[in-house]
Amino acid sequence: MKLVMTLLVRDEEDIIEANIDYHLSRGVDFIIATDNKSVDNTAEILRNYERQGHLHYIYEPLDDYSQYKWVTRMARLAATDFAADWIINNDADEFWWPDADADLKSCLSLVPTNQLAVSVNRFNFPMQAPLAESPDPFFERLTICDLKSVNSIGAPLPPKSCHRALKDIDVSQGNHDVSINGRPVPTCETALSIFHFPVRSYAQFENKIRLGGAAYARNAELGANVGMTWRFLFERYQEGNFEEEFLKQVLSQDMVKSETASGRLKSDVRLRDWMRALRK
Repeated sequence: MKLVMTLLVRDEEDIIEANIDYHLSRGVDFIIATDNKSVDNTAEILRNYERQGHLHYIYEPLDDYSQYKWVTRMARLAATDFAADWIINNDADEFWWPDADADLKSCLSLVPTNQLAVSVNRFNFPMQAPLAESPDPFFERLTICDLKSVNSIGAPLPPKSCHRALKDIDVSQGNHDVSINGRPVPTCETALSIFHFPVRSYAQFENKIRLGGAAYARNAELGANVGMTWRFLFERYQEGNFEEEFLKQVLSQDMVKSETASGRLKSDVRLRDWMRALRK
């Protein structure tokens, strides 16, 4: 089996190297990455992996966050040009974790041959107070898992899809679903989870919403109901109330204690320990 991962990124220098190193260590064979107008060190990090033979780099200059187009392009390229058998369409803040098997490919090898796609649940790893800036990487700081994860406006966090390589696949905005010729591809479950780290610092989160929200506003093809979380947070940013929304994403120590006692939150250091071992 050849497992190819796609990545759509913009200004992700704080997490992209860890994401790539982790997934290469868990069974991903090759990566196709689209860089959408990064101005930090993201492009050079990606180019370094390209020089090593691990990655194919694409630069996307448009600024309307047509994620569904750009990810579909990568997924089809993985099938036609890079001999993929399975494709993970990933974001820089998502880490796919095999719950039972040794690596990602061994999990996917158990999917029935008549199934073309799987649905994988995501779990947030929220920030915790105090908010002092730390030089430590995100995986050292974010070690509390929310077992009932919601997005930034309180709706249940939707799963993501992983699929077999198909040259006519279409990937939806957000990578939540896939279809062929307009027909949704049914999914099944497998022993995978996604560890999600959407908020890693104030500067990172503000940059993401400021750029992404403005890009959504420029997109004339997507309906107003697409990207609702980013649109809402961008409106709050324009109103000057973004810091208030950011603080809602941060757990106080009292919240950690009470929600841990209730069973909603739990300590989860699996990614931290994996990355420590990987970087020795």
